[in-house]
Amino acid sequence: MKNALLHVIVNAVALLVVSVLFDSIQVDGFTGALFAALILSILNAVIRPILVVLTLPITILSLGLFLFVINAITLLLTDAILGSMFEIGSFGIAIVAAVLIAIVNLILNKLIEDV
Repeated sequence: MKNALLHVIVNAVALLVVSVLFDSIQVDGFTGALFAALILSILNAVIRPILVVLTLPITILSLGLFLFVINAITLLLTDAILGSMFEIGSFGIAIVAAVLIAIVNLILNKLIEDV
């Protein structure tokens, strides 16, 4: 449970960092980022595995790069669920945000792991 809560907080910080970098990603403060991270974690646990299985051939052909498209889809689903608390301007921005969120998550998890 503690690990899951830490993961949600790390995702919230990553969402805030990415929203600072792009004007087309809007987050209503840290509370909005926490809600978005919580919804994103739920979607990643429930919807993402289904999407990965359904798109396995194209994921293999793209050497795994299609997973960023799946991550962008989950970000857009989070946008649709949260409404004005979390908004992404377009699908292209969602793909770039998915890549940057993965990088920021990697860095933050490495920093937390070292502490």
